[in-house]
Amino acid sequence: MDIKAYFHRIGLELPEDLTPNSALLRQLHLAHCTTVPYENLDMIRGIPTSLEEDALFHKIVEEGRGGLCFELNGSFGNLLRALGYQVTDYAARYLRGESTLPMRRHRVLKVEATDGIWLCDVGIGEVCQREPVKLEEGLVQEQFGESYKLEKEDFLGWVLWDLYKGSWRKFYSFTEEPQLEVDYIAPNFYCEQHPESPFNKKEMFAVKTLEGRKTLDGNLYKEFRSGAVTAKELTEAEMPEAYAVFGLKY
Repeated sequence: MDIKAYFHRIGLELPEDLTPNSALLRQLHLAHCTTVPYENLDMIRGIPTSLEEDALFHKIVEEGRGGLCFELNGSFGNLLRALGYQVTDYAARYLRGESTLPMRRHRVLKVEATDGIWLCDVGIGEVCQREPVKLEEGLVQEQFGESYKLEKEDFLGWVLWDLYKGSWRKFYSFTEEPQLEVDYIAPNFYCEQHPESPFNKKEMFAVKTLEGRKTLDGNLYKEFRSGAVTAKELTEAEMPEAYAVFGLKY
């Protein structure tokens, strides 16, 4: 792991003090999700993705690309381990917007810092936490005008909730069964190849900002800023410029 190169990729200077505490973790988490895009470009172009550490570093750091949750949280976890954090990978069920209980096809991280245990996730394109969430049941945690909390249920295990229009809704859930890299091969392959996968049909790009996020869904470009949304359907000629917003080549 070239830590200095990774810091440069996410727009940070390598500090002299690399104590693996929550302050550094918060800085890294925010920097990662505001510089490294959520993007499925390889999947819509039929290019297989690799979850090996060297491949993730090459794609995300050296090529300046992004990926889906298996890649983004996998790569982020590799960085955190190199910095001295204790990291455990979990498989999660994405519950928001689902009418039935879905398969586990999301990757999240439990990160043990010197001053607490945190849930980290830099691998979601929709509105989501931009900083770590403390792994503590019932604690309402606010960040950037958004509210999150964790509860426990018998079957689902830990459930992350977010506050939406005054009501709490289930976001995703995970149980505390550690996952190996090999455990993500099957769900990642589902996302790449399955005919019912939503990830292999059209552009699904997103990057967070301090005010919200920018997204490209097919040819529909949106900017979310402080509760306001601007949207535009792009022509073919406008697509390269939109790709460039996410550091991608059309």
